[in-house]
Amino acid sequence: MTPSGTDIRTPRLDLLPLRVEHAEEMAGVLADPALHRFIGGSPYTPDALATRYRRLVAGSPDPEVTWLNWVLRLREDSRLAGTVQATLSAANGTAEIAWVVGTPWQGRGIAKEAAVALVAWLTSYPVRSITAHIHPGHHASAAVARAAGLVPTPERQDGEVRWACGGHARGTGDSGREHDATTRAP
Repeated sequence: MTPSGTDIRTPRLDLLPLRVEHAEEMAGVLADPALHRFIGGSPYTPDALATRYRRLVAGSPDPEVTWLNWVLRLREDSRLAGTVQATLSAANGTAEIAWVVGTPWQGRGIAKEAAVALVAWLTSYPVRSITAHIHPGHHASAAVARAAGLVPTPERQDGEVRWACGGHARGTGDSGREHDATTRAP
């Protein structure tokens, strides 16, 4: 459906395809337990994150589903600051997106910049619907979704609000929860 392994560049960020080697640095980026406030769980150790990244890099076991994952590198200091991801379904032309930014980098517009770039990149492919699932109390993630062109819908999944691109708000489909929901850390 789309090529994996594509770098995406924004004014401040390089969105780099996820590699297992990113796990060590990303474990530190995602170490704050507060990142799990809306999603539960706890931060991964570097080894556990490497195991998870191996599974994500290997790709979805479903040939109709593609997992695309990027780490966010701030060019200014050449450090990783978070991730964005998209789960694509060839069967129904949908993309479910997600993002997470480490606590030290929050409040700087990084998630917004990355999500806007991801949505723009996805719209250049045959994707009919772009969605995200956001905890109703996660106002920062809601602001990111809105900036990326998504609007809340009345639909709920696992207690989260389904957001969809304005022109694509009628798209449906469960893209496979293994690949995380919008505010879930990888």
